[in-house]
Amino acid sequence: MRVLGIDPGLTRCGIGVVDGQLGKPLSLVAVGVITTAPDLEHSRRLLRIDEGIGAWLDEHRPDAVAVERVFADQNVLSVMGTAQAVGLAMVHAARRGIPVHTHTPTEVKAAITGSGRADKAQVGHMVARLLKLPAAPKPADAADAVALAICHLWRGAANDRIEQALAKQRRSA
Repeated sequence: MRVLGIDPGLTRCGIGVVDGQLGKPLSLVAVGVITTAPDLEHSRRLLRIDEGIGAWLDEHRPDAVAVERVFADQNVLSVMGTAQAVGLAMVHAARRGIPVHTHTPTEVKAAITGSGRADKAQVGHMVARLLKLPAAPKPADAADAVALAICHLWRGAANDRIEQALAKQRRSA
C-alpha cells in the first residue's frame, strides 16, 4: 500500500510518500515540502499548495492520503490557513477517488514513538530509524508528513481493509 502523508501548513506544507503494510518493512518513496512566501497574497499561496499537492498525487499515485487533523489553538489565523490546506488535499484526493484519512498529532506521535507527548525531534529520529535513513527528513514538516503516512499504514490500513470487505458484502447482498 502506498500512502501520501500531508502535514498541512500555509508557509511549509510537508509531504511524504511511504510504501508498506503491516508486518513488512517500510520504504520511503519521496519526501519534500511545498513552500510559500509569507508576503505572497493569500490566494496565491493556496494556489501554490494546490498545484504542489496535485503534482505529488499525479506523480506518486497513492492508495490513500493521510492528513493531520486540524485543531484549534490560540492563533485562529494560523488554524484557518492550515484548514484551507487540508481542504485542498481532501478535494484533490476525492477527485481522484483516493480515500482520505485524518490523524491527530497525538495519534501520530503515539504510533511512531510510543508516546503521544513526543517532541518533533523524537518523531524525526523514529522516522529515520523506521525507514533506515541516515537522518530524519528536513525540515520537521517533511518528517511529520512521513510520520503521518507511517501512522496510517499501521493504524488506518487495517481499518481500510475492514471497510472494503464490509462494502463488498453490502454490494453482494
